[in-house]
Amino acid sequence: MLLNLVIGAVRVPPGEVLGILLDHAGLPAPFEFTRQHEAVVWNIRVPRTLLALVVGAGLATAGCALQGIFRNPLADPGIIGVSSGAALGAVGVIILGVSPLGTWTTPAAAFAGGLALTLAVYALSRRDGRTEVVTLVLTGVALNAIAGGVIGFALFFATDAQLRNVVFWQLGSVGGATWAAVRPAALLALIALVPLMRYGHRLNLLALGEREAYHLGVDTERLRLEVIGLAALATAAAVSFAGIISFVGLVVPHMLRLMLGPDHRRLLPASALLGAAAIALADLAARTVVAPAEMPLGVVTALAGGPYFLWLIHRTRRAQGGWG
Repeated sequence: MLLNLVIGAVRVPPGEVLGILLDHAGLPAPFEFTRQHEAVVWNIRVPRTLLALVVGAGLATAGCALQGIFRNPLADPGIIGVSSGAALGAVGVIILGVSPLGTWTTPAAAFAGGLALTLAVYALSRRDGRTEVVTLVLTGVALNAIAGGVIGFALFFATDAQLRNVVFWQLGSVGGATWAAVRPAALLALIALVPLMRYGHRLNLLALGEREAYHLGVDTERLRLEVIGLAALATAAAVSFAGIISFVGLVVPHMLRLMLGPDHRRLLPASALLGAAAIALADLAARTVVAPAEMPLGVVTALAGGPYFLWLIHRTRRAQGGWG
């Protein structure tokens, strides 16, 4: 976080950054700072860094919870339709050129689209009062494909300016972060993440199998509904304000399992911490590697997460002697 506040197009010494933060906290600041540096740090870098932390924590924790509820290490927030639904909502308002909520139109449409498609996935996969994991995953794959087709059809009618907006949003960025965006994003993330931390023990029991978990007192259907709902809320909050950022919800829980083991009571809070740190570091790279230009955040996470995931696949395959 300190690196994100110090490094940038305008380099601000760490002492000045500390002085600015203490001054805005109403505490005596032992370090002097200029008004220009104060404007850069407090109005641009602090909101951007906080949004990166919120987005990273939300995506990684949602990914960890979904991997636990599906008992599948390949599960990530996109599998339940949140990302595709959010993209569909955002692309819709961008192509139509409507803005009833002003600058809040795109985030609001993305949030609503993400939750709506998740509800559709869950409703279509439910039968006789229960859902099966395989049916839910396959339904998610189908609706993701349909949403992608609708987005492609809409882009056929987009202007060049609209195409640029859509592409940049789909690649993800926290570059437009403001205090007005950080507050609702953080509130929605807290509403989702704080309850998710309480499901660690039940997710551990579910790892034994649905029947075994049920006999140990876990209402597996209710657990699945609650975890998927909270994970969808956390992901929708992140995607609506930062666009689609890939691999964080998939790779971060894997890294932590190698370090901490399979206990979800430790994995869930650790995922929030490492996910926040990962996105903050990725955003730092996005705005410094090709400075003074800036790469989309999703490009950085894909370039870093893709090779790591390939290595993880081959490592696991070698350790298990194959997948058969």
